[in-house]
Amino acid sequence: MPKSKRDKRISLTQTKKGGLEAKQNLVTEVRNCVEKYDRIFVFSVCNMRNSKLKEVRNAWKHSRFFFGKNKVMALAFGRSPETEIMNGLYKFSTKLVNEVGVLFTSKSKEDVVDWFDKYSEHDYARTGNIATSTVELDEGPLVQFSHAIEPHLRKLGLPVALKKGVVTMLQSHTVCKENEKLTAEQAKVLKLLKIVMSQFSIHLQCMWEKDSGECSVFDVKEKEVMFNKVRVTTDDQVYDYVESEQKENMEVENVVKREKTVRRSLRIKNKSH
Repeated sequence: MPKSKRDKRISLTQTKKGGLEAKQNLVTEVRNCVEKYDRIFVFSVCNMRNSKLKEVRNAWKHSRFFFGKNKVMALAFGRSPETEIMNGLYKFSTKLVNEVGVLFTSKSKEDVVDWFDKYSEHDYARTGNIATSTVELDEGPLVQFSHAIEPHLRKLGLPVALKKGVVTMLQSHTVCKENEKLTAEQAKVLKLLKIVMSQFSIHLQCMWEKDSGECSVFDVKEKEVMFNKVRVTTDDQVYDYVESEQKENMEVENVVKREKTVRRSLRIKNKSH
């Protein structure tokens, strides 16, 4: 059947497409900021949270942030010595790769680096995040949970049951292992246990300075790991840092314990028969 000429798709959204005009406005804004501010920084965001980024913007109201549209911003700076709007900016534009943002500021280099090195906000890990710690639940009662949540915990994969109205772990259980990707169920369990694994932070990658026209690159600083194992007991959480050799020994011990548990259960079944 031929398509009717009256059959037209009409969008009900009030949002207008940016198009060429929006890109031209962005180029103009970026070039105005180059004239206004003394320094430009390229930064990347670890564990992006829009609410946290908004807090950073509010704290730096004296400066200007741009996030996204790398190719348009690179065009605004200039991609070659002939098209750059100020000395050295074409080198700076090559750093706009992957998911990065740009900070325009007149604050000194030391003030900016010091502030962002100290700034970080903790949050609950989400599905797909990499676990920074191994989390284990001990066998026994979990007094932090209400009896009403027991069915939900079972759906999330925890071996629990109600004993005298108290949520109880029937056996020890590993919620997640370090450096493994979290599933939706694991992320929900960690949130219920109030274990925070995600850390929102901003890493400075390079800086351009107006006076000298030089582009300097910052070294990547690895943040110190305070713990990589969490053990949840009846009414407490024990945080610890375990070396790689200790991990191997503990894994062997856990395998031996599991084998013993299986043997005991088999003996009990044989006796019952």
